[in-house]
Amino acid sequence: MAHNDNGPQSASAIPPAGGEPVPLELLRTPPPGERADAARNRAAVLEAAARLFAEHGVEAVSMDQVAAAAGVGKGTLFRRFGDKAGLGVALLDARERTLQEAILRGPAPLGPGGAAGGAAGGAADRSAPPARPAERLAAFVDAYLDYLLEHLDLVRMSETASRGARYRVGAYRFWHRHAAILLAAAGTADPEHDAHALLAALAAEHVAALLPELGEARIRAGAIALAGRLAR
Repeated sequence: MAHNDNGPQSASAIPPAGGEPVPLELLRTPPPGERADAARNRAAVLEAAARLFAEHGVEAVSMDQVAAAAGVGKGTLFRRFGDKAGLGVALLDARERTLQEAILRGPAPLGPGGAAGGAAGGAADRSAPPARPAERLAAFVDAYLDYLLEHLDLVRMSETASRGARYRVGAYRFWHRHAAILLAAAGTADPEHDAHALLAALAAEHVAALLPELGEARIRAGAIALAGRLAR
């Protein structure tokens, strides 16, 4: 199977059947645009929710408790976030944007490396060779698991709030396109399918179910090994 040793640098997504490529940059989780007072209320709600979730666990905290702790009305909270799952998604947005930025512009192997990663990584990274697609895919799995395991209950709630919720979350399209780009560069026959297969192993419900039996180290090693087999 042919490999592109330089890996994808432009982050242009695999096109859907008959469609045009979608730049990976356009799939990023966008920061919210809002008035100053709305931004203050949002920050107060997210701070209160993060504190309550950390103290009592996600399942034990109600939207009423979050509204009271943030000093906003229940109606405002529900209009803004919809439900607790929507609140969880909002809490995860900033963490997702950090990881997405590292993927797009960070140093290798998570980011493109070379000149493309220089802005984020400094002069030393500009002179470093870019990572191969398989190396970048393994680094993505490793970094994603860092993010997932730190926020497992929140991610699980956001992904299982309703049937198919995981696939409607905007960040999923970013993770999928990134994995598909790397798999295509590695020469896999069906990168879009294989990207979904890899992400299935990283679903919060799946990881939460396996964690007591296998432990974090085996889950991480297994997922990275799966990425290596897919990108071989």
